[in-house]
Amino acid sequence: MGAFYIRRFLAIFPTLLVVIVITFTIMHATPGGPFDVNPDSRTSGPGVQERLMRQYGLDKPWFFNPDATSKAWTGGQGPVAAIGAFFDAQFTSFIVNLAQGKLGPSFRFRGRQVEDVLFDPLTDGAPPWQSRVGTTIALGMIALVFALVVGFPMGLIAALNQNTWIDNVSLFIVTVGVGIPNFVLGLLLILLFASTLGWLKVLEDVSWQDWKGWVLPAFCLSIGTSAFLARLTRSTVLEVMRQDYVRTARAKGLVERVVIWKHIVRNALIPVVTFLGPAFAALTTGSFVIEYTFSVTGIGRLFVESIGRRDYGVIMGLTLIYAAFVAFANLGVDLVYGYLDPRIRLASK
Repeated sequence: MGAFYIRRFLAIFPTLLVVIVITFTIMHATPGGPFDVNPDSRTSGPGVQERLMRQYGLDKPWFFNPDATSKAWTGGQGPVAAIGAFFDAQFTSFIVNLAQGKLGPSFRFRGRQVEDVLFDPLTDGAPPWQSRVGTTIALGMIALVFALVVGFPMGLIAALNQNTWIDNVSLFIVTVGVGIPNFVLGLLLILLFASTLGWLKVLEDVSWQDWKGWVLPAFCLSIGTSAFLARLTRSTVLEVMRQDYVRTARAKGLVERVVIWKHIVRNALIPVVTFLGPAFAALTTGSFVIEYTFSVTGIGRLFVESIGRRDYGVIMGLTLIYAAFVAFANLGVDLVYGYLDPRIRLASK
């Protein structure tokens, strides 16, 4: 069992390396550069931009530096210096910084490191978790709670009332929840609850001290997961209700309430619980549009803005964080599956 867990854990690192290489390549292959699109540099002359490129190492090749290798070799600096010059490139600099726990400088937030932009508190004197990463995680957790509170009971009630008007209404809501885009729903809710009724706040930065700013973005973010969870719960409960042990429990004369909660709900929870890990990763990594629509100061909104400004360090850092979220969530699911079903461990040998 220990080898199974270790293999699953070690598999994360080559996965993250592949994600880093692909993201790095696409990011640098995209036309434009950080100092071409940055409004602060448009008034700067070519000499200033070249100096900035040298300062941040953007004048070096992407992966390898054969020109520097040739100069070192022909200059008589020795094979060690030639090998070092070969790897004197942007990608290897990023990997070296990453190995030291650093993500490099931010081009947009001058004078700040990427890890400081992501993890520092948004306001002076605030606790460490009130950062951009903390805001996105908090939003994802609230959305997950919304999804659980709405999706699981809806699916359970629909299954217990199969082929009735309650089931039909539930299926209609699930279909709408899966089909409606987040930003459309968000704009409708803003129009109704903020502009018309004035009950909730939007279009200003979500504050940790004001809960009214969290309701609408968390609800919009959770609506798709709620619908999927309701559909999953309904199908799972219907499958469990057809099992022999449920018929036996009813034949023994158990009270229907006991049959439902002890035999049906408990067994139906297993696929729901295993769904929570990737659901949290999906909510956390899928908040780009929601954060931008509701002006949430999280990493999703920062990611969109960084792509427009070609802030390479922030893009690489956020991609790594998102990939790590998904990888560790999948690892958690693998561990749960391996614990619940030993056949999965045997199949992986």
